[in-house]
Amino acid sequence: MRPSSTSLTAHALGLLLLLASGMAAADYPDQPIRLVVPFAAGGGTDVLGRMIGQKLSEAWKVPVVVDNRPGAGGTIGSAAVARAAPDGYTVLLGSISTHAIAPGLYAKMPYDPVKDFQPVARAGITPFVMTVHPAVPANSIGELIALARANPKKYDFASSGNGTTSHLCGALFTQQAGIEMTHIPYKANAPGLTDLLGGRVTFMFDNIIAMLPHIKAGKLRALAVTGSERSSSLPGIPTMMEAGLPNYEVIGWFGVWLPAGTPRAVVAKLNAELTRIMHDPEVKARAEEQGVDMSRTQSAEEFGNYVQLELVKWRKIIKDAGAQLD
Repeated sequence: MRPSSTSLTAHALGLLLLLASGMAAADYPDQPIRLVVPFAAGGGTDVLGRMIGQKLSEAWKVPVVVDNRPGAGGTIGSAAVARAAPDGYTVLLGSISTHAIAPGLYAKMPYDPVKDFQPVARAGITPFVMTVHPAVPANSIGELIALARANPKKYDFASSGNGTTSHLCGALFTQQAGIEMTHIPYKANAPGLTDLLGGRVTFMFDNIIAMLPHIKAGKLRALAVTGSERSSSLPGIPTMMEAGLPNYEVIGWFGVWLPAGTPRAVVAKLNAELTRIMHDPEVKARAEEQGVDMSRTQSAEEFGNYVQLELVKWRKIIKDAGAQLD
């Protein structure tokens, strides 16, 4: 049976699209790239973004400009990327907050975490760490829980904003510990961390990248990490499970996305370069110093599947924690 003219036309169109995609990848990149970090400068995602951006710029000989667009749990900057042209020149470095937690936390979202983005690569995983100001009379999770139970609602915790992992880590802690503490959301992690360093809030969860310099300097006291295993960056600090909350586990992750509709060849080229960067010994060593594991790289398809599984997981955690927002 001879193929119909319609099927031939569709086949020809498909070949043209593949050819156009290949041509786009051959020229890509030939102009500056904007790397959107949807959190404030100085935070963990920003540190990682600047490290990746520098290496991309060195490899591709084009400027990679880090564009910090914080607010609303990272959704403001992420939405800007979702609306950008799908040409590979606007890249998002998001996280578990932007693509797994916020969609389950907020009733209304300015983007669809699956339909509006093209996954490129997971950029690293990291546990979070709970720290208190040294003036807080608690040297362990158990002592902090006892303090809060003896003084309901007297103590509070900072977060980098409603809908962020920092917020949900605190909500899970108070829920599982059976204590009442006031949540104080900031517009980003940097101002929350500033108030924690100043002793104006009791504790805060954040990724190890942002907390580690202050812990090492003795300006903050680490009580526990949120992974199932101790962090190589803080080997003397127990996990939340070891500290008495057996069901507490949170693993943060960072990821790279492009707007939906970006040519597949461009996606593949960016994934390949990011994979090379993440296996670079210098980059891996710098990341490990910050508590980020870059060794578990994924293809674009694998990362997309991983994000969808995380969405399902976190919707349940958020519901169980009673942390949903309007």
